[in-house]
Amino acid sequence: MIYDLANDLDRVRLEKRFKALLTAQKVVEVKEYKPKRSSPQNRYLHALLGIVAMQTGNTLAEVKIEYFKKHCNSEIFVTRRDDKLLGSVEVLRSSAELDTGEMTTAIDRFVRWYETESGEVLPRPDDEAYIQAIEVEMAKHSYWL
Repeated sequence: MIYDLANDLDRVRLEKRFKALLTAQKVVEVKEYKPKRSSPQNRYLHALLGIVAMQTGNTLAEVKIEYFKKHCNSEIFVTRRDDKLLGSVEVLRSSAELDTGEMTTAIDRFVRWYETESGEVLPRPDDEAYIQAIEVEMAKHSYWL
């Protein structure tokens, strides 16, 4: 169940539920709800990754991991954890975990970086015709992407 703590009725409901769980001595998980990124953001990011992959000769996966996550947005995606055998290892956060704000920031950084490095202009989110054309090209080259 999700409770909006800005809503008085939801706060009362949560307090009742929490008291019942405390009384029953249940095991619970409490986490903050963050809205997931939007479908238009997913589509836009996929198109951007495809453009860069086709321009650089890399796969979509390589562009997403090396350029988008590690190079442009390491503070959002890259963490470290201790492994018993390997010591400190790098772990990449899934982009599915990002909320819309984090995804907007990550995409903006990627676009600025690529445009600066390549001198090419990437489409903006509202450039439907350009994004559609890229999706068609990506479908034609799907074997290599």
